[in-house]
Amino acid sequence: MNIEITKKQKDYELLDSGEGEKLERFGQYVLRRPDPQALWQKAGNPLWEEADAFFSRDEKKGVWKFKKDVPHFWNIEFGGLTLKISPTAFKHTGLFPEQLSNWKWMEEQVKKYKLKEGEEKEVKILNLFGYTGGASVALAKAGASVCHVDASKTSLDWARENALLSGLDKEAVRWILDDAHEFVKREIRRGNKYDGILLDPPAYGHGPKGETWKIEEGLLELISDTKKLLSDSPVFYLLNGYSAGYSAIAYENNISDLKEKFGGELEKGELAIEENGGRLLPSGIFARWGNKK
Repeated sequence: MNIEITKKQKDYELLDSGEGEKLERFGQYVLRRPDPQALWQKAGNPLWEEADAFFSRDEKKGVWKFKKDVPHFWNIEFGGLTLKISPTAFKHTGLFPEQLSNWKWMEEQVKKYKLKEGEEKEVKILNLFGYTGGASVALAKAGASVCHVDASKTSLDWARENALLSGLDKEAVRWILDDAHEFVKREIRRGNKYDGILLDPPAYGHGPKGETWKIEEGLLELISDTKKLLSDSPVFYLLNGYSAGYSAIAYENNISDLKEKFGGELEKGELAIEENGGRLLPSGIFARWGNKK
């Protein structure tokens, strides 16, 4: 079981955590927001009381409280990309920093494949539940042809903006506003294939036409259908989990057949962010298969 750790970056760091909260710096601004995984005492960073923005939640909704001079969005450099940060009503910021190791792993898989097959070889990647596009932008900059699917127009527009901020042109990524599973089913009927698949499903969500997604009801069929889209010589398959309550072992069990079919390597583990004092904040799980050649 691996633990993949995101350490302090130029424009991002986890300053402190504990008692159900985390204190982070995104660029020049310090944010304080809830995190149920932080089940320990805070280290006592003085910036807890000086945060530029604070997320609080009552019985009805959550709300950010900003200092007067804090903008509602700004840009940071992270993982070689330029990304827009904007605190949202769901306590998120548009960036999940723990995903950095997954981005780097996928970039490595693509680059190794292109090095062996030739730079002109197209590597087609499908990113489902793509959110604000960090992974899609990273993969496109690594030379992949990326299809990014998300059911939220707000997230899709944000992803397009991140691509432009990071130096990609408008046609570098294929942007699709759709329900992830419905799109997959249509791609199967069309006979389309992909060399890599990134699947990052939420625990619960809605499609653009009100479709309901529940991970406990839809995940197994979705995984099965996405495997039908894999090419004859695929590069990777990454299954990522956030706040779903499952184990990395369960995720690995769903993709172990890829190693039996194609060879390569299978990995599973936890994603974590390293606090300034060295303590780790658990932030998700993953299982991934890579066809290293």
